[in-house]
Amino acid sequence: MTTIATDFASLPLNPSLIATMADLGFAQMTPIQARSLPAILQGRDVLAQAKTGSGKTCAFGLGILQQLDVSRFRVQSLVLCPTRELADQVASELRKFARGIHNIKILTLCGGTPIGPQIGSLEHGAHIIVGTPGRVLEHLQQRRLNLEEVKQWVLDEADRMLEMGFTEALDQIRSYLPKRRQNLLFSATFPEAIVALAKQTLQQPLEVKVEDATDDHQIQQRFYRIANMAERKLAVYQLLLQHRPQSAVVFCNTKQETQDVADFLLGKGFDAVALHGDLDQRQRDQALVAFALKSAVVLVATDVAARGLDIDALDLVINYQLAFEQEAHVHRIGRTGRAGAKGMALSLVAANDGMRLALLEDRYGELTFAELPQVSNTTPLTATMSCVRIEGGKKHKLRPGDILGALTAGNDISGNDVGKIQVHDIWSYVAVTRNLAKAAAAKLSKGKLKGKSFRAWVL
Repeated sequence: MTTIATDFASLPLNPSLIATMADLGFAQMTPIQARSLPAILQGRDVLAQAKTGSGKTCAFGLGILQQLDVSRFRVQSLVLCPTRELADQVASELRKFARGIHNIKILTLCGGTPIGPQIGSLEHGAHIIVGTPGRVLEHLQQRRLNLEEVKQWVLDEADRMLEMGFTEALDQIRSYLPKRRQNLLFSATFPEAIVALAKQTLQQPLEVKVEDATDDHQIQQRFYRIANMAERKLAVYQLLLQHRPQSAVVFCNTKQETQDVADFLLGKGFDAVALHGDLDQRQRDQALVAFALKSAVVLVATDVAARGLDIDALDLVINYQLAFEQEAHVHRIGRTGRAGAKGMALSLVAANDGMRLALLEDRYGELTFAELPQVSNTTPLTATMSCVRIEGGKKHKLRPGDILGALTAGNDISGNDVGKIQVHDIWSYVAVTRNLAKAAAAKLSKGKLKGKSFRAWVL
């Protein structure tokens, strides 16, 4: 049996990339990286089945950066993602891997954001484009984006893109690409539509399939029988009170149920946020930021949050209803128990869920059923941090260190009072101990960042 090397240093990578991976603490490759990266570096097309959390962004990211000619200020790689959230995450990861490469420009082109700044950025050029199909196609049709020198085309979460109706957009985008290029297609599942897309797009690809990145044994699953719909919200409430997680996601099957459950928990005093398709982009962004920065304890979401979103250190997943498909269930519970940590997934089951249960039993074996708890501590789950939004970001040359320095100047706010900081293109967010959040916002508004004044307020 052939042994596959798993050390990044064993790859024919630029020394700067190997040094960056070491600095980031990535010494050993994940299975998807070890099996696909050598072929990607050789310029082969790759068709890979890999799930969220498997390390696939690093796999195609290093391939892109290795072949990039920074001296040629042309778009050389195009990465397409199904959602803006995933595109932002991919672009952020690429920038992290590329920090040892000088003068590289990575540009995101996504719907749900103003198009004007994107037009201005395109006029100044870019090396790598990461975007959603609809917005990328819009720029192509208006001749604002030129793909004639693209060497690599990456389709990330390709099955999700097809589910969202992007088949025609992908076909049109392909017509703008040069015929000689490398194609990399990553998909969590391989339905017939993906097989057809692969045949149209890839040339003699290496096919790679890895097992789930999440070890099922790391996740403790329990199932609870629910007599009727009225019991569901109460069951979620009881389970959250019993386990008292610092971060939890509740998955619902419909947008209306998602909002109803979030409203119910808010009414009980929980710090909860909803994420579903009826929210506008600003509302979606703020929900995700609040949860990521720990100013919300519970995220109630549809399956859009099951893939691609950067949700780490998740203590608990609750399935308000069983997912329609087995693969969706795997993605949901895979949000917990990551990176070797133990996780817990609790699922509510109705009388008409027999077929879904049978499919889960086929995968996991005998399922563990439990009785809903009777809890005495009814204190709602509230966050210790609040989120402050700043009207400035990367376009204004702001960095996390600038925000931390401004907050901790003087003796009123210490470094221990400041949590995660996210700097986006034109906005920034910082988590601050709740009782100091208003003072922090006022301090930022009255003070200076990079010699300029920026408005700040508590979300």
